[in-house]
Amino acid sequence: MTTRHRAAAATAVSALIIAGAHLIGATAAHADDVKPSAPPGTEPSASAPVPIDSASPGLKIPQGGTLAPAKVLDIAEVVEDLGGEQRRQETNQTVMMALQSEVLFPENSAVFNAQAAARIQAIANEINTQKATRVRVFGFTDDQGSYEHGKELSKQRADAVQAELAKTVTAPGVTYDVRGYSEDYPIADNSTEEGRKKNRRVEITFPRSTGG
Repeated sequence: MTTRHRAAAATAVSALIIAGAHLIGATAAHADDVKPSAPPGTEPSASAPVPIDSASPGLKIPQGGTLAPAKVLDIAEVVEDLGGEQRRQETNQTVMMALQSEVLFPENSAVFNAQAAARIQAIANEINTQKATRVRVFGFTDDQGSYEHGKELSKQRADAVQAELAKTVTAPGVTYDVRGYSEDYPIADNSTEEGRKKNRRVEITFPRSTGG
């Protein structure tokens, strides 16, 4: 290969490297616009892992290999009643109670039915037991109807649940984060009525006490 050919080849390789760098940057920028897989504030909360020495011979990393960034997920225990009307999810950090909208509200309404208050008061009593001072109340709908209507309805339902919780939660200085997410963050398939029923829900999340 002549000197001229070597120079041309080096230039071509440099151009590919630069182009690749631009492509990587473009991909990262696009990823920033992707909606998170879970509502803000509900990300895994496990504590940071014990540091690992990447040079430790016991890891047996192939030559040139590197460790991926450390990531620890909460271990979640999920219990659902037979009808699926209520779902409880516990991690080492939080308790989340999800109530299907049908057990709280008539169709397309944010006005409680007769059994709603007792269900919500039971959750409020557990919040008292856990001595929680931060409570999230998130409302969700299925994908039927307009997104904006779903957002308004899910927020109204979350507001109603928060107001009912506040009647029984006794801890002073409790703060509430109340949001309506419409059809965002489904937990089941919206193409079936069974799935849509699960997606129409209100989730109440609060920290576990250190002794709980």
